[in-house]
Amino acid sequence: MHARRVLITGAGSGLGLALAHRFAHAGCEVACVDLLGERAAEAAASLPGNGHLPFEADVGDAASMDALHAQVTQLWPALDVLINNAGIASGGGLLDATPEEWQRLLNVNLMGVVRGCRLFLPTMIDRGRGQIVNVASFAGLAGAPYIMSYGVAKAAVVALSEQLRAEVVNEGIKVSVVCPAFFRTNLLQNFEGDTRMRQTAARLMERSPDSLDSVADKVFAGIEQGRFLILPTRREPMFWRLKRWFPELYFRQMRKLAVRSLRS
Repeated sequence: MHARRVLITGAGSGLGLALAHRFAHAGCEVACVDLLGERAAEAAASLPGNGHLPFEADVGDAASMDALHAQVTQLWPALDVLINNAGIASGGGLLDATPEEWQRLLNVNLMGVVRGCRLFLPTMIDRGRGQIVNVASFAGLAGAPYIMSYGVAKAAVVALSEQLRAEVVNEGIKVSVVCPAFFRTNLLQNFEGDTRMRQTAARLMERSPDSLDSVADKVFAGIEQGRFLILPTRREPMFWRLKRWFPELYFRQMRKLAVRSLRS
């Protein structure tokens, strides 16, 4: 029996790379996908064990993803775990982003997930097993001001995951959605949008009690346990309960946050 085979987009750095190491240490073969082929190769070479593969692909480009699927399936007939992790960060209000910027962010952060699911799900269904993990954000569960396009895209990923879970559960497929808040990582390397919000995001990351390793450990554990909703940052389970049980209180907190963001 072959080792479990895991494909991770955005595996060249940050959470994607940290998860690649955890799956490799667990004896899995990992396909490291990144927008930059050199970074994908470095990631795959850094993993313990054998059988790891690097791939260059742009999740925001349909032809690139089709080519990735063809390359992967030539080597691996099917995946055991697909982790749709690649994305870009953005900040700003509704009127701050141009229609073209909205389109780009939705194309990468939402349609990149859709493309991954559509391409690799059929062989999982044929085998009657597999797991899809979509990396969203706490901003997709509980809206916050001035991360408009990012939050909208991540909310759509949460909705996609909920609906996909219901569609494939009887096919033997598990679905998980990961919703972290800010934590100490390299997210801002791919930040697009308002400079002021970039500075705010940097401060929130610096003050976060969560490190990349602590978040990756919780995400990996949640995936292995087959949990649907994975909240890997320390404060977010409390904020999630606040949003659900006391929505107006949560809104008042967000209103204060909006005022502070404008003053910063």
